[in-house]
Amino acid sequence: MKTDIILDRLALVLIAITLVAAFVIAQVSPEYFQDEFANEDRLVENGTAIFLFVAALVLFWRAARFAGNGARTAAGLTVLYALLFVFAAGEEISWGQRIFGWGTPEFFAENNYQNETSLHNLTVGGYRLGRTLFGSVLTAVLLLYLVVLPLLYRRVGVITRLADRLAVPVPRMHHGVIAVLASLVVAAIDARRNWEVYELVFALLAVSIFLRPQTRDRND
Repeated sequence: MKTDIILDRLALVLIAITLVAAFVIAQVSPEYFQDEFANEDRLVENGTAIFLFVAALVLFWRAARFAGNGARTAAGLTVLYALLFVFAAGEEISWGQRIFGWGTPEFFAENNYQNETSLHNLTVGGYRLGRTLFGSVLTAVLLLYLVVLPLLYRRVGVITRLADRLAVPVPRMHHGVIAVLASLVVAAIDARRNWEVYELVFALLAVSIFLRPQTRDRND
């Protein structure tokens, strides 16, 4: 069995373990769930950062393969996607601020509602980016990517051509199903910080998608 298939299945197993563990822990001890399990700098958040970075590494690997095949545009776009995931991983842990213990720069101290070095927690003109650009907008984009795109990719020619031209790693159908099921499970968790679990699930899903996307045979 190929290594990418093994790693893909491992990511899916970790998603199942994450959802079961989160649901059980929230039922047994909501306080432990929100104060330890899903809190800042704990298992879920650190796991999210790690797997976002792993997803970035997989994208860099795909970019190298594109470059090796002479597909320089696809390679460049894939590097850009990888850098976005590096950014997301950095944001998740406030760029290591609490790990290395440096102080919050003045700009972020004045404009970040958590007093940390991260863009997604900025307050601009009284609006929290985490609830607007990084909240509802990002949620809609992820929904389209995970659920709608897999349905339309091989059925609508213009979407197929556009996705291929942009070197988008298109999810498979089971990725969309898992995303919907994970949303239902996380929504059923009656505890604060429950959606932190979904961020971890998405990071693991991203690893799985990037290892074996629908577009693999078309682009590689």
